Amino acid sequence: MTDSSRSSFVYVTFIRTTPERLWSALTDAGFMKEYWFGMHIQSEWKSGASWKMLFPDGRLGDAGQVLECDPPRRIVLQWRNEWRPELKDEGESLCAIELEPVPDAVKLTITHTMDRPQSEFIKAVSGGWPRILSNLKSLLETGEIVLKGPHAR
Repeated sequence: MTDSSRSSFVYVTFIRTTPERLWSALTDAGFMKEYWFGMHIQSEWKSGASWKMLFPDGRLGDAGQVLECDPPRRIVLQWRNEWRPELKDEGESLCAIELEPVPDAVKLTITHTMDRPQSEFIKAVSGGWPRILSNLKSLLETGEIVLKGPHAR
């Protein structure tokens, strides 16, 4: 498959924390609600397990399967949007979350790809990931989020 037949979004940030603390923040549903605008993922966080992203009111947002889980280094998710028909119709995407310790911080890399050109889903996540990860970084480093989501009051 050529690059022109694939859509991708890559986001890299450095967070002043430990890999273990960042891993916990990425996989703990209660903590996730704080920086993901009230949404959270439910999963057993092991290879082969299913996962689902829930809105604050319990509606299903996204779902898929955990393809790889190597705490506290890497998670790879098969990801499908479940609440917007035009995005759901695009099918499954792949999301790799990688944590790499660096001096005094952790390098967090999110790579979200879909085997289709000009994916509207990838366009959507390219707007969402920076907001979510900015909140995650702020929360871990200062104890506060900086951005309120559409579900905040």
